[in-house]
Amino acid sequence: MDAVNEWLLTWGDNLWTWVVLPVVVLLGLYFTIRSGVVQFRLIPEMFRTLTDKTPRTESGEPQSVSAFQAFTISAASRVGVGNIAGVGTAIAVGGPGAVFWMWVMAFIGGASSFIESSLAQLFKVRDSDSFRGGPAYYMQRGLKARWLGIWFAIILIICFPFAFSSLQANTISATVTSSVGDSPAWLPWGIGVGIAALTGLVVFGGVRRIASVTQLLVPIMALAYLLLGLVVVGLHVDRIGPVFVEIFTQAWGFNEVVGASLGYIILTGVKRGMFSNEAGLGSAPNAGASAAVTHPVKQGLVQTLGVYFDTFLVCSITAFIILVSVPDLAGAERGIGLTQGALVGTLGEWSNIALSVIIFLLAFSSILGNYYYGESNIEFITTRRSVLTGYRILVVVAVLVGSVAGADLVWNFADGVMGLMALTNLIAIGLLSGIAFRLLKNYTDQRRAGRDPVFTRDILPDISGIECWEDELSVTGPIDLQTKRHQTEKHRDHLHHQD
Repeated sequence: MDAVNEWLLTWGDNLWTWVVLPVVVLLGLYFTIRSGVVQFRLIPEMFRTLTDKTPRTESGEPQSVSAFQAFTISAASRVGVGNIAGVGTAIAVGGPGAVFWMWVMAFIGGASSFIESSLAQLFKVRDSDSFRGGPAYYMQRGLKARWLGIWFAIILIICFPFAFSSLQANTISATVTSSVGDSPAWLPWGIGVGIAALTGLVVFGGVRRIASVTQLLVPIMALAYLLLGLVVVGLHVDRIGPVFVEIFTQAWGFNEVVGASLGYIILTGVKRGMFSNEAGLGSAPNAGASAAVTHPVKQGLVQTLGVYFDTFLVCSITAFIILVSVPDLAGAERGIGLTQGALVGTLGEWSNIALSVIIFLLAFSSILGNYYYGESNIEFITTRRSVLTGYRILVVVAVLVGSVAGADLVWNFADGVMGLMALTNLIAIGLLSGIAFRLLKNYTDQRRAGRDPVFTRDILPDISGIECWEDELSVTGPIDLQTKRHQTEKHRDHLHHQD
């Protein structure tokens, strides 16, 4: 088993170093330049679209989950143990400089996130009471390559609802067990049964129940963790300046404490950052596609904001908790233990219990987000209800087993699979990015004209495979259709005169 674990670790590192990392960086820079730095230029629009009203059906029911609910589903998956354990690992092996590269890649990755989620919205399909979509769907409908979509869907299902969810459950179990002290041998199983039961109650209720739970959990867990982190940083206020200096100066070369070279510092920051914020990975578009909005670009902007929320807010507070509390990283414990030690060393033992509660909220919401990603891709492969029911049962079992299993092998396996998943998605969005740039131009033209942007499929008449934007009713519902139709006709006339 040790030999398999070592092989997986070596294979994963080589894949990320020589293939995934160059593609991530080069495509992210290309998207940034071609889009006019959309991830910075349209930050005000990100907040505006986050609170958009949800289009409704003729009966007055919401067409699907709202823009904010789709944001919380993706944030539920993003904001998990990667923000605590992943950042702790990055700092332990790459030093403070790894944090700088996490920030850089969050900014560059924001452009990739915009492209993938805009495309997911454009090529989404109707579900019974909502929408679904994601990379598998735009690979089939945009690239006309269903085989590639199936390949991606299989990788995602293995990686997120099974491997990553079992790791989230493992982290909950390990954290609770360590906070109890001399815990009985049955405790991990008891925790596993409890998590599995809660997971089953939610996932068998469908996407709307997932959305309602994550809409409640995500703000609570984020606020609680940020407040805890601010207390720690406040108690070490004299260390804030030196920590910033360490982050920026140690990002560029050899770190004498952890012995990390420049290449390894960058690789660690990028890999841990991508695991946390998922920019370009192909997971968040599955949530972005579920939202009912009036223009695909709106979810592109909302999901870019999700990248910033994850990295610049939640990951950064973890980094500062560690770096202000543990000035000497020599021999630092990897993973969540480093964050736990920093909190307990500053606030006392009670903070270990508080962190256990926060980690439960973080990890449980991630399990729900991961589950939804898998469901969307199961339904891409087959719509048979028996397969979906079997998938739900297997997710619950994976959560139970993950609570009591060893994590190292699964972590290394998931890292390698995540690299394959990212590479497949990045190639697809690179090939389809021209469509996303046209969507962006359409959106900004309408905004400059003082309108709330509305998209219909006849604005891109040369693009086939678009299902959900064929008329005004599918986009906006029955509210003020005449005005919306008039706005769209005026916009098409404007584009015609420009041509």
